[in-house]
Amino acid sequence: MLELTGVLLLFMVMAAIIAIETKDLLGAVISVTAVGFGSIIAFFYLRAPDVAIVPIVVEVVVLVILIRATLRAGLKTFIGNRPFFGYLVTVALLVVIFLAGIRVFGGLPAFGDPVVARIPDAPARAYIESGLEDTGATNVVTAVLLDYRAYDTLGEATVLFTSIVGAVAILRRKARKKPSDPEADEW
Repeated sequence: MLELTGVLLLFMVMAAIIAIETKDLLGAVISVTAVGFGSIIAFFYLRAPDVAIVPIVVEVVVLVILIRATLRAGLKTFIGNRPFFGYLVTVALLVVIFLAGIRVFGGLPAFGDPVVARIPDAPARAYIESGLEDTGATNVVTAVLLDYRAYDTLGEATVLFTSIVGAVAILRRKARKKPSDPEADEW
């Protein structure tokens, strides 16, 4: 477990250094996104998929926004021969990400295998045993979401709502404009 965490950390540090040092704007955007997706894979590896849900949505929205902003900034497309070393590094990084993903998803428990059965002192056991008395809610899921973890649920909903509203505001086709303004060309 420790070796994969170290590889993910090394990958994220390398991607962060590339994002800082590169002169290519699109490469910097992709490197920053690689850092975010590295943290998402780490959350899955540490068996915290509920924590990884919000970063997945935020990373995808941020990636779309940043690529759109990069293309709008007048990025010139490079057509021609690329160096072999660039292809080699790209393929190597893709292989590392693929192997890490296989290792992460292979280590997850089987579908339908409850945590309560594997871990005797899991919080889920306390929720099931005393959820009705503590909260008065007959549905355990509702008790967990709205009573035990209400601030967490509110925070996740706020982050998701804010990221979706930001994406819609940036990605909408036609912005509001005054009737006297000339027609602006879309990139």
